[in-house]
Amino acid sequence: MSPADDQAAAPTLAPFKPLPQKAPDLSVEKTPDGTYYVRSNHPPADGPRSIAHLLAERAAEHPDRPYILQREPGHGPWRGVTYGEAKRAADGIAQWLLDQGLTGADSVMVLSANSVEHALMMLGCYTAGVPIAPISPAYSLISTDHAKLKHCFATVRPKAVFAQDSAMFARAFETLKSLDPTLRFITVDGGAGTTPLSELTATEPTAAVEAAREALNHGTVAKYLFTSGSTGMPKGVPQTHGMFAGVIAGTEGLRDEPADPDVVPQSLEWMPWSHISAGNISFNGAMWAGATLHLDEGKPIPGQFETTIKNLYEVSPMVFGSAPVAFGMLVEAMERDPALRKSFFKNLRSMGYGGATLSTDVSERLQRLAVAETGHRIPLTTMYGATETQGVTVVHWITELVGLIGLPLPGITLKLVPNGSKLEVRVKGPTVTTGYHNDPEKTAAAFDEEGFYKLGDACRFLDPERPELGLVFDGRVTEDFKLDSGTWVSVGTLRPELVAACSPYAFDMVIAGQDKPFASALIWPSPAALPTLGENPLAKLNEVLKERIADFNKTSGGSSRRIARFAVMLEPPSIDAGEITDKGYVNQRATLENRKALVDAIYANPPGPGVVVV
Repeated sequence: MSPADDQAAAPTLAPFKPLPQKAPDLSVEKTPDGTYYVRSNHPPADGPRSIAHLLAERAAEHPDRPYILQREPGHGPWRGVTYGEAKRAADGIAQWLLDQGLTGADSVMVLSANSVEHALMMLGCYTAGVPIAPISPAYSLISTDHAKLKHCFATVRPKAVFAQDSAMFARAFETLKSLDPTLRFITVDGGAGTTPLSELTATEPTAAVEAAREALNHGTVAKYLFTSGSTGMPKGVPQTHGMFAGVIAGTEGLRDEPADPDVVPQSLEWMPWSHISAGNISFNGAMWAGATLHLDEGKPIPGQFETTIKNLYEVSPMVFGSAPVAFGMLVEAMERDPALRKSFFKNLRSMGYGGATLSTDVSERLQRLAVAETGHRIPLTTMYGATETQGVTVVHWITELVGLIGLPLPGITLKLVPNGSKLEVRVKGPTVTTGYHNDPEKTAAAFDEEGFYKLGDACRFLDPERPELGLVFDGRVTEDFKLDSGTWVSVGTLRPELVAACSPYAFDMVIAGQDKPFASALIWPSPAALPTLGENPLAKLNEVLKERIADFNKTSGGSSRRIARFAVMLEPPSIDAGEITDKGYVNQRATLENRKALVDAIYANPPGPGVVVV
């Protein structure tokens, strides 16, 4: 039975809530060498001229509507700004930047996490035409040598630096001052040696602000975002207003019904603005929808996810998007707490995941909860892309399956190039960057002879005879490895399936085995599961995982999908060591390098302490 037949045969336990999106309609061209060119036949809609123009439009339409809200410290009441207040503050910041002589050739670097003030700084930079460069707070607060902070600074050479708190970021400020004594530092509290943000927002806008806004176009660089740095130091990627508009136009081109003007969408966002998912796609999409954006200071890690849960008691989103790891923790929490379940599903129309594959186990548990609360299953969507491309594909139809990356957004062309047994993903369109900032060598290497950006990922058609069913992520070309037998191991597909097989006992894992006789797994246990395993939880966990993995091996196929040994990692993934990003995505390569001793123990004969042979 083909995958498509499996999909059709899947039992329908309850109907899905409607998803107001157009059905797939695409063109597929295959060349003699096996390369595919895939395009949507749906035309893109009209997107905004720039995000600064979009803010001005929304502020004029509903100036008193709450726009961005954030908790007071200690999980206090919500506070924030309306659309009108945000526009006025952004204009003041823009005027101040212009008064300082900053132009599109300069930049403002942001060191701190999401906040109302960070949003205003971003909008002020957009309005003035001065690129903003938000970086991961970990580069300033956790790193001991500030190597990535200094690298990012050298890449964009900012004239001003913003951070939420002067004391918290004092050490980072000193590092940056040593690189450029003329830097201006802006903070919310206005601590020693810094300019208070209130001085910027209070600046009276002149005609120069409107002139700066009118000078913006799709080619204007709005910000610099940095890649994760999993293969070296982070690369600075220019993000233009045209790239932002391309995502909005493509998404809007798939809409199957007009938005209800009487509904104000509520959204809750924890993912960091130093990445495209939250900083570009969600942030700009919320403004396009005229939504109220609640900033979630929780994270999907033990001890911090409770904050997200508290917020979800009060904020019932219409669309909820997050990383797969967050959905796993949310499912566990809702299975224990009917009140949380009720609030979460109250207004929910769809859920979106991205950055990694959502496991089938988590998906099925989510839908059981949805049916119990609403009588319907909730459509699950995903958008696929990269820092260099924004979102380029999307699942915009109801499907029983997880693991799809969808089909190209209107306006985007995918080029799928044979690479060994896989199809390597390349992309061209209005959402794709022109190259890396001040790095012509890496820019030249990133694009092929036709100008398509090379993502380094692989995909396949769910059913080559029916391409409209969508594309499936098939791992990273650079993550896959060969066993010593020459057999390829596809990490991108094996890992999520194994995590699902070990659920709810495994939080996440990495796969090892390059040039070895067998594949193995390094497993992080689920913090919620450990307390349920009795007096000797680690021994019991090893027993359970051994049984789960043995069952997985029986039906998995050949040596490329069988796990012969594993070890449990009690030390959580390290952000500073690059093992996990601030979005919760695990870096396979960095983890294996940082835990080389454990990998060596797995492949020792006899195996080292803590290694379990399946």
